[in-house]
Amino acid sequence: MRKSTKYFEQMRLRPDRKDIQMKWIERIIENPEHEHVQDDGRIRRWGRIQEAENRYIRVILLEDKETLHNAFFDRGIKP
Repeated sequence: MRKSTKYFEQMRLRPDRKDIQMKWIERIIENPEHEHVQDDGRIRRWGRIQEAENRYIRVILLEDKETLHNAFFDRGIKP
């Protein structure tokens, strides 16, 4: 299991995030379609998940590029 923050673990319990599968998160981490490094050093990675009606998921990693901090369906990204 990948390292994660307590925040990530808490957010995984939300009804709007419980359906996001860890295999999808891992897929985005390993092969993102887009990536952006925030000013605070956190890394945003996005990817489209065909199995989730082609919706995009945004994954946030800490500066170490390993620790998961957040993952959610991103309604703001345009394909």
